[in-house]
Amino acid sequence: MIGGFQKFTLIDYPEKLACIVFTQGCNFRCHYCYNPDLVLPDRFKNTLREEEVLSFLEKRVGLLEGVVITGGEPTINVGLKDFIKKVKDLSFLVKLDTNGSMPQVLEELIKEGLVDYIAMDIKAPPEKYADVVGAHVNLKDIDRSVRLIMSSGVDYEFRTTVIKDQLSVQDIVSIAKWIRSAKRYYLQKFLPGKTLDPTFAYKNTYSDEELRSILSLIKDNFFECAIR
Repeated sequence: MIGGFQKFTLIDYPEKLACIVFTQGCNFRCHYCYNPDLVLPDRFKNTLREEEVLSFLEKRVGLLEGVVITGGEPTINVGLKDFIKKVKDLSFLVKLDTNGSMPQVLEELIKEGLVDYIAMDIKAPPEKYADVVGAHVNLKDIDRSVRLIMSSGVDYEFRTTVIKDQLSVQDIVSIAKWIRSAKRYYLQKFLPGKTLDPTFAYKNTYSDEELRSILSLIKDNFFECAIR
């Protein structure tokens, strides 16, 4: 189900001119989520027809380079693969944003050459995962997705939204050890705003100086590591 569409972005697909397709529905309930209208079924608005998006893309062949598919969580949508095939048939690159909870879907997309870039959110160290995502989580599936992505040959990044009240410095160090040797890892600074849990508008965030200090502790684990 397509719940939103942004016709142009310079920042969501690295070094590519792209558009963004937002899918509805998510199996996590991360308190800090910026897209509650895409996560909670009772907030779903009228969905966009797939044909509307494809019609737009047909007119942008040669002008846009890529399509970012995000959510919500795209991999829980049964029509994802067929939609991506149609996008690829128009010769667009595809970037997929995912929480990594559906490794079997990722594996199928990778094997069929349907994704060109994967961005996976690493929510927390394993022992804190369920608390941070606000839902039951199969940690074996999360780890399987991490290993699958790292060995896939597909370009990728991992990223973590960091909130001081939720993840300690040691938690972030633990994540870095878990995904050591990944190609890219980004710390995303939490900016209070419209979130799934309204109380998170008042949560403490790390300062830029604190984030730089954390970065110095973990950067040697990765080929590229930075703050967003």
